[in-house]
Amino acid sequence: MFKRLDRMQIALTIPEHGDANAAAAVQELLGGKFGEMSTLNNYMFQSFAFRQKKKHRPFYDLVASITAEEFGHVELVNNSINLLTRGVTFTGDPNIAPLQNGLNKRNSYQFIATAQTALPGDSMGRAWTGDNVFSSGNLVLDLLHNFFLELGARTHKMRVYEMTDHPTAREMIGYLLVRGGTHALAYAKALEIATGVDVKKMLPVPDLDNSKFDYARPYIDQGLDNILYTWSDYDYQEIKKIWKGTNPENGEPLQVIQGTPKGAPIPDLDDLPEEFAPGIDRDDYERIAKKLMENM
Repeated sequence: MFKRLDRMQIALTIPEHGDANAAAAVQELLGGKFGEMSTLNNYMFQSFAFRQKKKHRPFYDLVASITAEEFGHVELVNNSINLLTRGVTFTGDPNIAPLQNGLNKRNSYQFIATAQTALPGDSMGRAWTGDNVFSSGNLVLDLLHNFFLELGARTHKMRVYEMTDHPTAREMIGYLLVRGGTHALAYAKALEIATGVDVKKMLPVPDLDNSKFDYARPYIDQGLDNILYTWSDYDYQEIKKIWKGTNPENGEPLQVIQGTPKGAPIPDLDDLPEEFAPGIDRDDYERIAKKLMENM
């Protein structure tokens, strides 16, 4: 089962004005082949299909706990995209075309289908597909695939970082570069235990330290490149049998934290009357509030 917390993994800057074209690029980090929807669903289906959990418990715990973190990554990228479309249109009579600015944006579908929020698709508007899920049932093959998936995701994050200088996008990407690097190292260590091959010698791929990215440094300073969370109050503790020793990139000790990070508030999106969203006016709100208070 999954337990949901009304928090987001990190705080995001609420911009006065977004950048809808940057939002279109960031969509790749959500619904692209190497996006967070892919990492989530790959690990989730592998954890559901995992055979001999008792015998290979540390590997199952690793995949299962990272699955839970990936839910939060999907949430984080979604919220970044939502904020990147902030302030793009204006409120007004339908006849003056208050959504006219959407005509000049790369992803006009965000202005038509979702009231300027994230879509389950990539940067070119293609819907995410379950064809992106790889769950072979072979432990070593799945771990190797996951290692490759994290490296592909890392490459795409770096490229989108270089496409936009919007602080909200870069905050999110800087954090995910650090956490994605942690996951890549975790899968490399798991492969070494399972096969004896020191895959972690390949890291980092691409050969660029996260500290080269200004928005990644605060999370490195917090030591987030050395930490794995269990994402559970009691379970998945056997990842300690894999996540141990020191980080080969910085020599610092690796640490497993029982539970979740502290997190930060989830942005509360403003209404968009020009999008009829949420479609509840003041009179509706007062009526609803009165109804909710009945028989309290």
